[in-house]
Amino acid sequence: MRGVAVGIGVLMVGLVTVSAAQSRAGAAQPVSDAVRAQWETAKKNIHDSAVDVPEANYSFAPVPSVVRTFGQIVAHVAGANYEFCSAAKGEKTPKPENAFDSLATKTAIVKAWDDSVVYCDAVFKALTDRTASEAIDMPFGGGKGVRVAALLGNIGHLNEHYGNLVTYMRLKGIVPPSSRGR
Repeated sequence: MRGVAVGIGVLMVGLVTVSAAQSRAGAAQPVSDAVRAQWETAKKNIHDSAVDVPEANYSFAPVPSVVRTFGQIVAHVAGANYEFCSAAKGEKTPKPENAFDSLATKTAIVKAWDDSVVYCDAVFKALTDRTASEAIDMPFGGGKGVRVAALLGNIGHLNEHYGNLVTYMRLKGIVPPSSRGR
């Protein structure tokens, strides 16, 4: 009987341990979930803009040779995605920020954007409230910082350039994605 009692005790300890681990794994992640929600919005706005704007407008800049063209902005944020997300991932960037500067067609630029999003999606998905505060080397030589700061920097950067794209679209009579309703 004692062997059975010990066996049941060991089983109970095991179940409690598994239950606690599952509880931690399924715990609410309010900070990382909020960051992911912002990422989803920012990447959708850039993607929808890139897809919806006709190729003829990819070479448009309101002040030529002073500001980037529409296509150059999308290519720029694609390259910057790799810089921000590789820093958050703790690895050397697979593509430098200027990797897509020479792309000239809508198809090539949209593909570069989409590929950069696939890379970043994995980084945002892996984020937890615990890992958000881990120290990393910040992108662009920004010294040490916390992982979430790099990801928030990326989201802020996308939103900044989405603002540029909105102006370009409005000048061309195109309603931006965020103004169309969801």
